[in-house]
Amino acid sequence: MKVIILAGGLGTRISEETNDKPKPMVLIDDKPILWHLMNIFGTQGFDEFVLALGYRSDVIKRWLLDLNDLSGDIKIDTLNKKVSHLDQSSELSWKVTALETGLNTQTGGRILRCMKANPGETVIATYGDGLANVSIKKLLDFHRSHGKLATVTAVRPPARFGYLDIAGDKVVNFGEKNQSDAGWINGGFFVLQPEVANYISGDFEPFESGALPKLAGEGQLMAYHHESFWQPMDTLREKQDLAKFAEQDPPPWLKL
Repeated sequence: MKVIILAGGLGTRISEETNDKPKPMVLIDDKPILWHLMNIFGTQGFDEFVLALGYRSDVIKRWLLDLNDLSGDIKIDTLNKKVSHLDQSSELSWKVTALETGLNTQTGGRILRCMKANPGETVIATYGDGLANVSIKKLLDFHRSHGKLATVTAVRPPARFGYLDIAGDKVVNFGEKNQSDAGWINGGFFVLQPEVANYISGDFEPFESGALPKLAGEGQLMAYHHESFWQPMDTLREKQDLAKFAEQDPPPWLKL
């Protein structure tokens, strides 16, 4: 099953990092967040990707080419101008289609273009700027169990601040920030039947305000509840949070 990754946005909310590269190429622990995201799927046996490119697509394409050429140990025969790879690291098993989906195309349009490039296929789709330890097998089992056209992964938003338990004016407990209990939000990690393409009107329709409300209104959208780790990267602070998480071995997005 192919995994569509939305990798074409401008990343305006973290513009300090995206003046010269697309948001999915922002580094977390010396590797692009896109690499970490693809590794989530790759380690679970999903290694076919369709990258929906837009802003600075050349940076992602160059990275993909270098990833293949520079990963692992190599042997260079300068006389015969040959380069041999002595080992095969996990990322070299990925099969990646880098698809130009337009500079100003919205999320719905990008997904539509990718689905048209893979007609008749059920696909996974997610955002290129967030990491989560979603079990893809459990997600797919849930999707197949309900028989609807689409599944969205529902997550708890990360709390921005610590919390206080107060009785009158007395603080009885002081806690560090954790996953918020303020409700469920769209966490990406969609599973989409081919018919979902019919709910997207074109390039300039956001998936979130176009197809998803239509699907929900017809009872064709189901939510897979993910209670564990999920972290977006919309701000420099969230980038720093992800960098700290990456110091763990394994990082939380790989702990199923």
